[in-house]
Amino acid sequence: MKKKTYWLLKTEPEEWSWQQQVNSGDKGAEWNGVRNFQASKNLRNMKIGDRCFFYHTGKSKSIIGIVIVIKEAFSDKSDKTQKFVSVIVKASYPLKREVSLKEIKKNKDFRDFSLVKQSRLSVMKVSLKYWKKICKMGRV
Repeated sequence: MKKKTYWLLKTEPEEWSWQQQVNSGDKGAEWNGVRNFQASKNLRNMKIGDRCFFYHTGKSKSIIGIVIVIKEAFSDKSDKTQKFVSVIVKASYPLKREVSLKEIKKNKDFRDFSLVKQSRLSVMKVSLKYWKKICKMGRV
């Protein structure tokens, strides 16, 4: 059995919000528009069943929910160059309390976390250690 891999997906709530993700139901929604090669490589490495933190950028800068990958990488139709990919994710559940970037940065245990070290990256891998800590902080 493949061990689970964990990720973090960032979105501007004005472009795609947690509520829109929830509203997409069991069919999920395409996670597209990623135009950074490292972030795209991360999308290519996602497998069905992987879990991802759903992170709102902009004003809130918080992890607010968890989504599950339900379709692995395929060509991003919005990319004219055909170099980038999309995945499909569906909402699993919201965190009982949002976990803010400010809170994460204040905690010295997170100093090596990608969200702190590479804050501009829109799709990043999350180690099991950080996954568990954030789930605990978010009361899941």
